[in-house]
Amino acid sequence: MAEKKAATPGVRMLIDYGPLAVFFLVNSLAQGPVLARVFAATVAFMVAMAAAIALSWWKTRHVSPMLWITAAFVLLFGGLTLYFHDQTFIQIKPTIIYAMFAIVLGYGVIADKPLLQMLLEQAYPGLSAKGWRLLTINWALFFVAAAVANEVVRQFVTWDQWVLFKTWVMIPVTLVFAMLNIPLLLKHGLQLEKPEDAPIPPQE
Repeated sequence: MAEKKAATPGVRMLIDYGPLAVFFLVNSLAQGPVLARVFAATVAFMVAMAAAIALSWWKTRHVSPMLWITAAFVLLFGGLTLYFHDQTFIQIKPTIIYAMFAIVLGYGVIADKPLLQMLLEQAYPGLSAKGWRLLTINWALFFVAAAVANEVVRQFVTWDQWVLFKTWVMIPVTLVFAMLNIPLLLKHGLQLEKPEDAPIPPQE
């Protein structure tokens, strides 16, 4: 079995956010009516997700469970978008992913099972059981808010405005939220030389 390697922060950012950046760029640069740009951006998104998995394996000899889950949803809802010629599928994908993560993490809190720890594969060395529980609660609530926000926004804005929201609002908000959790992590035993390098759930 290939030995796992730690990804550098730059590689991890490329894996987690590269596909969304490709999605935004292709949508911005593609020509033609909205549906044509939806198709082009969706296909590029699907290819970029496959490339992210390949990059993860190449650099770390490993693909995280959360990346597999996210990629599966991208391919599924991207395929539905292309088949039915309907952008709704790719737009509701984040809502479903956020809601699923919120439910899974919420169940972990209720059942006292470290599901976030399993999904992130103990990527927070030294973090106590209480720290994992509090972090799980925080991310579960974040995903609930993110699911609601995506549904509200997609109902009232154009396709291009939604793409801007997905790329230029949700990514920064997720990164800021992750940074706000660092004091909590340090208080409960996190042992990383650079706490800001701690991984976060994918934003797809």
